This record gives sequence, C-alpha cells and structure tokens, in this order.
Amino acid sequence: MEEAKSNKINSIMKRYAVILHIPLSLMMCFALEWMSRHSFSEAWLFVTERTGAFLYNSYLIFVVYLLSFIGKKRTFWRMLISAVFVTLGIINCIILFNRVSPFGFSDIGMVGDLLTMQNTNYFSWGQAIVSASAILGYIIYLIILFKITKPDESILSLPVRLCIILLSFISVIPLTYGLRKTGVLTSYFGNLAQGYSDYGYIYGFATSALDRGMTRPLGYSEKTIRSILRKSNDDETTLDPGDAPNIVVVLLESYFDVDEANFIICDEDPMPFFHYLEDNYSTGHMTAPVVGAGTCNTEFEVLTGMTCQFFGPGEYPQKTVFKDIKNCESAASVLKPLGYSSTAVHNYGGDFYSRKNAFSKMGFDRFICEETLDITDYTPMGSWPTDGILIQPTLDAMAATDGPDFVYTITVGTHGDYPGYEVIKDPAIGVITKGKTTAANYQWLYYINMLHNMDNWMQDYIMALNSTGEDTLVIMFGDHLPTIGHREREVKTRDLYQTKYVTWNNFGMKKKDADLYAYQVVAEYMDRLGIHEGNFFKYNQAKIAAGVKAGSDRYIYDLGTLQYDLLYGRRYLYGDGDPYPSTDIAMGMYDISIDRTYRFADRLYIYGDGFTRWSKVFVNDEKVDTTYMSGQVLSIDEKDIHDGDTIQVGHVGDSFMDNSSSVFQRSNSFMVTLPKNTVIAGGEYK
Repeated sequence: MEEAKSNKINSIMKRYAVILHIPLSLMMCFALEWMSRHSFSEAWLFVTERTGAFLYNSYLIFVVYLLSFIGKKRTFWRMLISAVFVTLGIINCIILFNRVSPFGFSDIGMVGDLLTMQNTNYFSWGQAIVSASAILGYIIYLIILFKITKPDESILSLPVRLCIILLSFISVIPLTYGLRKTGVLTSYFGNLAQGYSDYGYIYGFATSALDRGMTRPLGYSEKTIRSILRKSNDDETTLDPGDAPNIVVVLLESYFDVDEANFIICDEDPMPFFHYLEDNYSTGHMTAPVVGAGTCNTEFEVLTGMTCQFFGPGEYPQKTVFKDIKNCESAASVLKPLGYSSTAVHNYGGDFYSRKNAFSKMGFDRFICEETLDITDYTPMGSWPTDGILIQPTLDAMAATDGPDFVYTITVGTHGDYPGYEVIKDPAIGVITKGKTTAANYQWLYYINMLHNMDNWMQDYIMALNSTGEDTLVIMFGDHLPTIGHREREVKTRDLYQTKYVTWNNFGMKKKDADLYAYQVVAEYMDRLGIHEGNFFKYNQAKIAAGVKAGSDRYIYDLGTLQYDLLYGRRYLYGDGDPYPSTDIAMGMYDISIDRTYRFADRLYIYGDGFTRWSKVFVNDEKVDTTYMSGQVLSIDEKDIHDGDTIQVGHVGDSFMDNSSSVFQRSNSFMVTLPKNTVIAGGEYK
C-alpha cells in the first residue's frame, strides 16, 4: 500500500513537473536572497518591496530548471542545477561576510587575487578546506544519485522539448528589455552591492557575466574620432619643463569626511589636517564610480581620464581589457614627453587587481609594492599594513630621478572590514552614533580612529615631500565611501558616490574649489599647471572649460567613443604611431643582496639586505621554505641545501599557488659551501 502511494506521488510529480518547478524556483530564489542578505527579514522585504525583480529572478531560475527535461534522469539533472544555484549562493554568502562587494563574474577571473589573500579577512585555509570538502561530498552524492535514478519517460519528444526550452531562453531577452524600460530593472549599477540588493542576486550575477566590455558606438569611424579630437582642448602645453613641479596623486582608501554624517558625534575633530588643507588649498567633492568597494575602478578613472560607465556591472577593466591591450594612455605616460618619471607606491600585493600588469600598460617606470617593502606594522585588526611604510620609498624614488616626478600612492590604513566589537581599548577619538546598533557604533569607532591615524599620516607625508625643497603638487582623493550601513539621507551630499579630494602645493597655486568627477580630477589640475597632454585629459579639459555637465549625454558619448577606440577599436587616435608605449616596469625601490651565510644546528642562515616577509630563498632556481627573521636575515632548513649549490633571494607575490606566483625582484647569485658552524662569504672560508 505504501509502495502504491509512493508510486502515485511520483507519477503526479512527473506529470506536473513543469508546474512544480514554479514553487521550486520561487523557493530557490528566496533562499539565494536570504543567503545574500544574511537575513530572512531582508529577503522578505525584497519579495514585498521589489516584487517585480523577485519574480523576474525566479523566472530566470525556472528557465534554467527546464534544462532538466533534456535528459531522461530528470531528478539527477534537477539536483545538479540546484547544486549550481546553491553553490553560487553559498559563495556569495561567505564573500559578503568578509567584504562589501558581492560575488560577480569578474571574481572568477580573480581567483588568483583571492588566493593572494589567504589568512586575511577575505580568505582563509579553513574556508578553503570546508568549501573543497563540501564540493567533493556533493559530487559523490550526485554520482550515486545518477547511478540509482531510473530514467523518466516523457510525453513530448526530444525535438519538441528542445524547442520549448529554446523559446523559454529567448523569452528572457524581450522580458529583460521591457523591465529595464519600465524601471523594474536597470542595465548599469556603479555599486555592485546596491545593484544586487535592488535587483536580485541572479540578475546581478548574470548581468556581470553577460554585460562585459564596451559596445561599439553608433557611427564609430576614423572621421568620428577626428571630429571629437578637433573639439578637444587644442592648447599647447605652456609649462616650462625646467619649472615642472612634482605631481603626487594619493588614493585615500575608503576615505570619508565624517563631518558630513548627521548621525556621528566625535569628542574632537578626527581629521584636523584634512580640514586645514580644505581651508587653505583647492578642494571639492569628487564623484566616484563605486561605493564601498571597487577601488581600482576609481583608480582607473583618475589615472586615465576615462569612465567605467561603459563597462559591465562589477567589471574591473584592469582585470579584463588590460589583459588584451598592449598599452593604455594614462597620466604616467602622457607626462613622459615633459621629462617626468613615474612611480606607483602601494603597501599591498603587486598582483592584486593585476596592478603590475596594469601599471606597466599605463607607462609607469617603477612599482613599489608590499612584497618589496619590509613591513612590520599593521592596523589593530592585523589585516592591513599601516601607511607609514610608504613615505621613505616615495622620497627615495623621487631622489633617484633627475627631472620632475609623477607619483601615485595607494594607502590601505582605513580599509575594511570594521569590527562590530571592541578592539581599541583606549581610542584617541571617542565616537557616539545616533540611532545605530552597538555593533555599528564599534564599527564607526574603529573606522574613525583609523581615519585619525590617516590624518596624521597625511601631515607626515606632506611634510616629508616639502622637506625635499622641490616644487610639488599633491592631490589626495577618497576612492569610495566606507560601507558601514549609512544611507543617502544620512550624509550631507545625499549621494553615497561623492567622496572628497584635497590638494596641497608649495609654489603658490591659487585656491580654487571645484566639484569634479573622478575622470576629471587630474585633467583639471594639469590644466591649472599649463599641461595640455594626452587625448583624454585634453578632452576633459575642453568640456570643463565649456561648462558641459560631467555625466551628461553630451559629455559622455564622445568620451565613450574615444575610449572604445583606444581599448577595443582601431586606435584612430594615434594614426600609424604609438606615442604611449607600455614599460618594462621596475619592481621595488631597493636592491636585494646576499652577503654571507652561516650554518648552525639544522638551519642555514642567509645574511644580506633588502629582505622582506615575502622574500623566498631559491636553491638552484627552486623555491624552498623560507623563514623571515628580519630585513637582514632569512633561514632555510639544511636539508634543502647542498655543498656547492647556488642560492638567490626573491620577493615573491603573496600567493600560496607557487607555480603562479610572480617573482618581483631577485638578489645576486651566491654559491654556498657547508663546513660546519663556519661563516662563509662569497663562497670562500672566513
């Protein structure tokens, strides 16, 4: 009897399988939103307040489930499809516990970057082991399920089923277009997290996968490009190269003037030097392309004068199109004809956001990154280096050149994640937040005290630059606001995309405040210096001078056409030439050297200079386990070395995937001899 009842239920489920996919799709969609938002109530609000978007996401899932009708073992295929959705949901859930930006298609291409961040608040070995175990377990389950599942008979023939499935997939196109027209969906969102929140995880992820790169503009041709260039700034550079000042551009990570938040009360000004710069030098709000994450997209706009508006949601051009192009016009490259040398300085990984490759394509001469610096001081959470390490190598890089310098510095001291519990026992700045939870108050307390540290660093940095006695212009900008749950109505600008920039100079440049977009900032200050170089900076200078509103169709369309020509098109911009080639970028500022070795007990100690926590010893070109002891001492196990072997020390990219790690610098070669407990130098006994 029980068997008959079970057979009857199975028969009903098979007969009405398509109809039953509707509640299955709705439940799967809700589960994904629940995981994405880490809250049942927030997921329910999405259902009730964004019903159209919820039903659309459910329909996308429903269409994918129809693929199960191609094969005969539908239960197996249904479980496999469910596994894909659940895996995407779990990945996004875990990622959003550790950062503000959700899982997008670009992250698949950034697996290498993810692996460079092991044992940080982004990624840990424990998470890797749990994830791998879960995946392996489910694969085993699916194999067993496939073997025991009986084939299902279908009323419709395979060609008919294929036609229905194909039509269902095709129906997504007009449906999506119509919902975008009515405002239920949108084709572009600068902030990936907000886009996923407003329009659903599946739609957000699908858009990040399918809407990539730039679409060829209507009317794109050499004639069109020439016409746009004629309307750009045709002024000649008036700056005398002999009088050219240093230009220093500084990215202030997650920087926010908390005076503009109406819910924050501090017992004293946490950023007095920043406000001093505002009062005495040119400043303004800057509209960034992202909120809460996506640093390299603001970086891209500032350094190139281009806009990220034409790329897909969550796309990082430095990770996508920069892999294919041979070079890219930037501030570093267009200043070269004026005698400028260019250096990028950053206290994080050289391969993160593919920066080594990107900066080379942009024409930078040198990149001083985390792996080449002897970093010992970290923020209270231990996740990010403090920024003091950036000052001396910047000064040394500038001192090593004869002419003016263009320096791009990237800080990390105010980077999230911000803990929702007490970390700083005796904060320099007391903070009270109105209407926030206890956890949020702790987050703001931590962030504002890191902001205060950043303010002190800014003063030290500018004092150090001033001490060189060279004319210098400094432009400091916030790449995006931090994400600690504040909303538009809680900030003075009512716009979470607006950060601030401040400047400093020691040669009498007049104060002239202006609100700018990220892609306008460098162009504006080049213009004030009398520098009119580079197609994109000259275009932006012309539009600013004409009073054309940034972000308007009139402004953006031609900028996008120029951008397409450079990144995807025939480069009519340059004719037959290539004025801004990429560089064989030099990594690091200081040489690595091995002076001597010493064998004691079961270890070989390598003495020299320029070692860092990312230094590894290579024995006959094979990397071996290395212990960092100081900037002058490393050690390896004696079993990894033999008499007469040659060793080198290299700064290795911060990754545990040895075969894919970049070696940014190498020391001199040194031949080792191994008499017991004897100091060896240059391969000879001492």
